[in-house]
Formats: sequence, C-alpha cells, structure tokens
Amino acid sequence: MSVGQDPEQSWDDLVRFWEEMEGPEGSKVEIIEGIITVSPAPAYRHNVIAERIQRRLYSVIPEDWGVFQTLAIAVPSRLGMLTPDIVVAPVREDAESDTHIPAALAELVVEVTSKSNARHDRISKPAAYATAGIPLYLLVDRWAPDGPTATLYGEPKGDVYRPLSIAKFGETIKLPAPFDLAIDTSDFPER
Repeated sequence: MSVGQDPEQSWDDLVRFWEEMEGPEGSKVEIIEGIITVSPAPAYRHNVIAERIQRRLYSVIPEDWGVFQTLAIAVPSRLGMLTPDIVVAPVREDAESDTHIPAALAELVVEVTSKSNARHDRISKPAAYATAGIPLYLLVDRWAPDGPTATLYGEPKGDVYRPLSIAKFGETIKLPAPFDLAIDTSDFPER
C-alpha cells in the first residue's frame, strides 16, 4: 500500500485478489497481516482432530448455528482473511458475501497446527481473532515445544487473549458457555 492510498480501498483490492486467486488443488489461501499466504492441504491426522472436535460441537450448539471447516472470516482491521480449521457461527440467511463472513460473527474458532504454519496459529491468527472480538479460540498445537497440547483462549482485549485452560494430549479441555463441552484429547492423533 502506498502512502496516501485509502486503506479501505486497499483492503477491498486485497479481498478481490484473494477471491480471484486459485491456489493449488486442496491448498488453503489466506490473507495474514496483509500477505497472501498459500498453505498445503492439511495432513490426515490434522483432519482427524478437526473432525473429532466438529463431531462433539454438533451435540451442544443451537440449531441455527453451524460448524464450518472451510469458511473464511474477514478481519479488515488486521488485513486478515483467515480460514480456521473450524468456525462456529450462527447461520446467516442475509450473508453479504458468498466467500466469507465478518469474523465478529464467530463464537469459536479452532486451529490445529501443522508444522509449516504453527507460528501463524500461535501468533498472527490469535491476534486477529482477538481484535475481531471472537469470544473463544481453541489452539490444538500438535507441534508445541513441550509436547502436543490444546489451549483454550478467551476474554479478548485488543489483540490479546487470556489463556483460560490448557490440556496435554490425553487430558480433557473444557469449553465454557455457551458450549459447556468437555473435549477428551486422548483420541487426538499426535504427530
């Protein structure tokens, strides 16, 4: 973006470019802090974890909410168009876009780290999610330095979350209201 250019126009141009971009088959194309990023398709174990969390969420969400694995969420103030592994949000009949929703509509986002994107999932994405005011962020970090863990973040202020609880793989992590859900991580495959 050049000096003097309208930031809103730059965001619109970035989104338009993102919408028109076709990455390699199965890849995930995101805008992270204003940079178009292409990630390879997630590995099988990664998908197993997301599926197990998704299955559990269906038992506790209201009928008019959805659990989405390929839904992009927009955080214009952080120049982000992110596609979390899971987004829980109300289903909107009046959606403004076919390609994404405003991040502020999400009630929960879940990221499962891959070796290549762990830094984004630990730093860049939570800052964007907190900025958007998403109440809960669950990070399932298969590549954590001290071993695989699941960390639940909440109470966003500015671009920072407060860690609410942490569980090593094999333990249970609890999501508070409106979910009131205990997720047993013992059946999460490790690396």
